[in-house]
Amino acid sequence: MWIYEKKLQYPVHVGQKDLRMARYLLTQYGGPDGELSAAIRYLNQRYTMPTNESKALLTDIGTEELAHVEMINTMIYQLMKDATIAEIEEAGLGSFYAIRDGAQFPSDSNGVPWTAAYIQAHADPIADLHEDMAAEQKARTVYENLLDLTDDPGLKDPLRFLREREVVHFQRFGEALRIVQEYKETKKIY
Repeated sequence: MWIYEKKLQYPVHVGQKDLRMARYLLTQYGGPDGELSAAIRYLNQRYTMPTNESKALLTDIGTEELAHVEMINTMIYQLMKDATIAEIEEAGLGSFYAIRDGAQFPSDSNGVPWTAAYIQAHADPIADLHEDMAAEQKARTVYENLLDLTDDPGLKDPLRFLREREVVHFQRFGEALRIVQEYKETKKIY
């Protein structure tokens, strides 16, 4: 089982309220290529990985993605803290407020709720690992886009950290793919 440290994986100290950015960040919480989707995808796929190394890798990265969900939610909370109803409406978040007040809810930046349909798992470890590599590249791209949308150094810093973790995850999934392919070749499994 995991040991939870009661601190963020990387500190988040947003400098100013920015509901527009809070809305954009929602996609990394509950969007198809967001952190919640990645965490559930990897923690689900680990069961059909053929090697202990690949199972451990998916467990490690899936767990880390949950830490990223926590960071994203912290950013959204800090960006929206003490917002007035007028500011919430102006940012296009009135429907969120009407339903949930200030509660966090997994959706994308367009208000589309998170769905399990975002989870890709096929019990084919090579297909799954290719999907995982693609997911990490898509998430990296979204972080780069988010970085272009803000000037707040307190937001840019953790966004850069998250972008770099996507690069590391992509590389580690590439290593897992090599391990699984070698395993399948030696076992003649197709």
